[in-house]
Amino acid sequence: MPRSRRPQLPVFESFTVIPAIDLKGGKVVRLLKGEMDRATIYGSDPAAVAHRFESEGAAMIHVVDLDGAVAGEPKNLDAVRAIRAAVGCALDVSGGLRTMESLGSVFTAGADRVSIGSAAFLNPQLLKDACKAFPEKIFGSLDLRDGKLAIKGWVETSTLSLEEASRRFREAGVAALTVTDISRDGTETGANVESSARIAKTFGLPVIASGGVATLDDIRRLAPLFADGVVGVIIGRALYEARFTLAEALAAARA
Repeated sequence: MPRSRRPQLPVFESFTVIPAIDLKGGKVVRLLKGEMDRATIYGSDPAAVAHRFESEGAAMIHVVDLDGAVAGEPKNLDAVRAIRAAVGCALDVSGGLRTMESLGSVFTAGADRVSIGSAAFLNPQLLKDACKAFPEKIFGSLDLRDGKLAIKGWVETSTLSLEEASRRFREAGVAALTVTDISRDGTETGANVESSARIAKTFGLPVIASGGVATLDDIRRLAPLFADGVVGVIIGRALYEARFTLAEALAAARA
């Protein structure tokens, strides 16, 4: 059973380092540049991975249902429930959330916040309804490949401009915007610091940077941008490949 009550993470009082758990077939994986057929498996027990991250200091964990993102509905709810039972920190869950029913199922499974990407472009009314029904609990997902929006598990491209997409998120009232540079995701080639800062300043939304974090220097470059609206960073492969520990990342952010 999920813990009776969990501490709520403010949005956002300080720069936040957020480890990622990507789920495919119930296993913990990382994709290379968002390609589903280029997945590296890092474990078969997502709850154990989540527990380790929390023990190292995670205040929030980003959980991605990769199967759900492609299918258009949640496919790894059992794993989300197991993670929720294992940790007390906040969970941000994404992947396949394109109806109010699917949002409800993920919150029931233990999410504290959810991220909406494709649905914001395929069904703008859903985004508005979600932000109204779950205030401060909805994040927007802006997934960019070569400057264009990727949707439906990153397998299709939207014709919507970056400006229009950001306007939809802002007007709907999302709590923050996760910006993923797909060309860097899973590559450990370095975070796109400039793009994250530019989007935060231009569109007036708190931005969580994602994709490409390779070294502690990436975190040291991002953390000072908190005053400019870059409120956090999501880290995946670098942690799984032991480039550094989550505890070291948190220390770098504080420094």
